[in-house]
Formats: sequence, C-alpha cells, structure tokens
Amino acid sequence: MLASVFVTGGISTVRAPGRVASAVEPAVAPLASRVPRLPDDPEQLARLNGAVQIGAGLLLATGIAPRAAALALAGSLVPSTLADHAWWKEDDPERRSLQRAHFLKNVSLVGGLLIAAADTHGKPSLAYRARGAATSGRKQAARARRETAHTVRDAADTVRALPDRARQTVTG
Repeated sequence: MLASVFVTGGISTVRAPGRVASAVEPAVAPLASRVPRLPDDPEQLARLNGAVQIGAGLLLATGIAPRAAALALAGSLVPSTLADHAWWKEDDPERRSLQRAHFLKNVSLVGGLLIAAADTHGKPSLAYRARGAATSGRKQAARARRETAHTVRDAADTVRALPDRARQTVTG
C-alpha cells in the first residue's frame, strides 16, 4: 500500500514532467553541480525522479529488495518535497496551509519508508548475523578449551596413577 502513491505519482511525472519540472527548476542547478551525471534539465530530472519512484515502488510492492527500495523512495521524496511543497515561501494563507499539509504528508511517508527500510521481516541483518556467528564462535572455542583442559587433567590423573596400578598388579 505504501508503494502505490509512488508508482502512480511516478507514472504521472514520467508522462507529464512539466508540472513537476517548474517546481524543481530552482533546485536543479545546485543539485546538478553537486551530483555528477545528474541531468541539469528540469524535465529530465523530473522524469528520472519519476522513474526511480516507479521502479523502487514496484520493488517495494512486490517485496523484492524492500529495504533498498524504501531507501531509494525516501531519497527521491526528500528533494521533491522540499521543491514542491515549500510552504514557508507561500504568502497566501490558504496555499500556505495546503502546502504545509502536503509537506507533512510527505514527511510522514518518509517516516514510513524509513520504518520499511529498517524492517527485516524477522530476519536479522547480515551484520547482526555476523556478530552472532562471532559470538557463537567464541563460545564454541571457550567450550572446546574447557573440554580439552578436562581431558588433559583426566589424562594426567591416569598417568600419575600408573605406578600405583603397576605395583598392585605385581604384588597382587
């Protein structure tokens, strides 16, 4: 369900990037100068963002690489939210209120995406599993050392007892 807004919005943007391009235009130059290979044409940038939202939205919806897809969607939503819903720049109280509502909706979506990105569906991350394996390995090594120490102690006791057993066998 979370992905649906991105897939539909992405399709709309790819089909008609002009609506989004006009809002994104002030941010294009600073973004393009900081990120190499990013298009400096507002319409191309809008289409690229829409394509990312379609692709990552479909991945999230189908459960394929959901954590990476959620992060990609969050990354695509932040700049578009700042460009499209800059409510603090609005003078008209009605438009300001409407833009603030859209801005807060998108902030909520980013929060949901970050939760989805952190969700492991009951499967711990690779880092967690690696830490667990290392801990388990240390525990196994300690257990093996204790067992070896017991075995060596038992062997030493047996060796110490040999002369007594040998005397008993000879005398008796």
